[in-house]
Amino acid sequence: MADKKRYVVLIRRTPYGSSLARASVDLALALGAFEQDFDLVFMGQGVLQLQREQASEAIGQKNVGRALSSLPLVDIESVYVEADALKRYGLCAEDLILPVHALEAEGIRALLADADHLVGC
Repeated sequence: MADKKRYVVLIRRTPYGSSLARASVDLALALGAFEQDFDLVFMGQGVLQLQREQASEAIGQKNVGRALSSLPLVDIESVYVEADALKRYGLCAEDLILPVHALEAEGIRALLADADHLVGC
């Protein structure tokens, strides 16, 4: 039997700026449902998807944070965030909906280089 491939889903979009933000979350849920090994990496504006208490109802959209909070149910391996992006948006671990591992740029590069499949949204 062949070894399972490792996926990394790279999320760089704001939660409500386009349909790509929701598509990346749906992809992660699908990978988990089919028991694929994957990690999530939130970079740049993508870290805003992890923010607690998103007021998406005010703009008539479904809350991305609620979907993200269900990821532990599908055995996600790890959630990583770009440390510089957290600082840029004034966020810390307590502000986020999921437990994360903050990585500097070098750590993110190494993680991405080690992936069998990389999907960027």
